[in-house]
Amino acid sequence: MIQVKNLTKRYRDLVAVDNLSFELGAGEILGFLGPNGAGKSTTMKILTGFMPATSGSATVAGFDVFDAPIEVKRRVGYLPENPPLYPELSVRRCLQFACELKGLGGRQGRAEADRVAALASLEGVMDRLVGNMSKGYRQRVGLAQALVGDPDVLVLDEPTSGLDPSQYREVRELIRSLAGRHTIVLSTHTLTEVTATCQKVLIINEGRMVVCDTLESLHAAHPGATLEEIFISLTAGTARAA
Repeated sequence: MIQVKNLTKRYRDLVAVDNLSFELGAGEILGFLGPNGAGKSTTMKILTGFMPATSGSATVAGFDVFDAPIEVKRRVGYLPENPPLYPELSVRRCLQFACELKGLGGRQGRAEADRVAALASLEGVMDRLVGNMSKGYRQRVGLAQALVGDPDVLVLDEPTSGLDPSQYREVRELIRSLAGRHTIVLSTHTLTEVTATCQKVLIINEGRMVVCDTLESLHAAHPGATLEEIFISLTAGTARAA
């Protein structure tokens, strides 16, 4: 479902992503890990068509990110770390607008807005203004927007950021329930979230891949170590800003 080969992104002398290659099969959930500034957000922006790469290739659902960006965007739901929301709109109108952008208008769009609101547990706040909501609820609205149109691929950058423990558990269970129906790239600093939801782990450091393997194989290669201990040992050193 996702194929990345020799992906590189340079900002003059700074190499944010350095010759990155990996594959992700349909229905898998990938935990995308790395220290701050490792190049995770840059990689996700490239995969979703929001930023061009300097070199290399990437395909999503069989479409080249660089040659067919519109086709890729039709098949991808993207939740950035800071969701692009309209504070002056109600939750309902925000979701309906997201539906319209995906080509779902009228009765179909209203039904789709209700569907994704239910998935993100937003039914009780549909008429509240987004600007008056807590960060946790705004995060839920962003997640609901990413689910509009039932995309093949979900790219989620810190989806549980700002959630209280109860909300965190609900969102984690939602992400787990989406496995098989969607291919998911999940970037997070909460390693327990990765352990609970992901089949594979990709760790990058300073823009370069450190490891890409199943959780099972990773633990087999580091017997007795927690994912946190494995992560720290594989990314030891000072990461540069990216």
